[in-house]
Amino acid sequence: MLTDPIHILGAPTSILEIFAVLCGLSSVWFMKKENILVYPLGIINVLIYVYICFNSKLYAYAGINVFYAVMSVYGWYNWLRKNEKNERIYISRLKLPGILLYTTLIIAFFFLLQFLLDRYTDSEIPSWDALTTSIYIIAMWLLAQKKIEHWLLWIAGDIISIGMFIWLNLYFSAFQFVVFTIIAIFGFIEWRGKLDNTPRPPEGE
Repeated sequence: MLTDPIHILGAPTSILEIFAVLCGLSSVWFMKKENILVYPLGIINVLIYVYICFNSKLYAYAGINVFYAVMSVYGWYNWLRKNEKNERIYISRLKLPGILLYTTLIIAFFFLLQFLLDRYTDSEIPSWDALTTSIYIIAMWLLAQKKIEHWLLWIAGDIISIGMFIWLNLYFSAFQFVVFTIIAIFGFIEWRGKLDNTPRPPEGE
């Protein structure tokens, strides 16, 4: 069975977790390259992690993966659509009002999710679960808009997630987030190079 426990190099895992990790790593790599394949591979990854996280009592994390799936469909559409000038969406930066708005939303989501997890679930780490989930909600939205700041949020959330998954003995998932962090750093550098070398008119937000 796909969910039966196996051991690789002494670490417990399953075929399902390994497959999810491979899809996730591929998805983030294509995100770095600004390639549309980020979305179909990402959808496979997040749907598997809904199951994995729910079984590990990471309820907010499971919920965020449902959100990822929905946002991936939207992002897929938004990256492919063209405006009235027959142009596709391009990489851009947030302005100060956007930075303040999304920072406020992360804080608001954190307190709301922490309260819900602490009050209504048996989550073992509600604060960390709420924090990563809040960060990733905004990161996923900014990715769909091709805002370069989404990389900074992925880096922050991934670093926290490494510790969370180690604590839950999901070592291959933790390894996935180590690689995610590395790719996200290079992704930020690559997107910044594209942004700096391609003059664009200022955008809202």
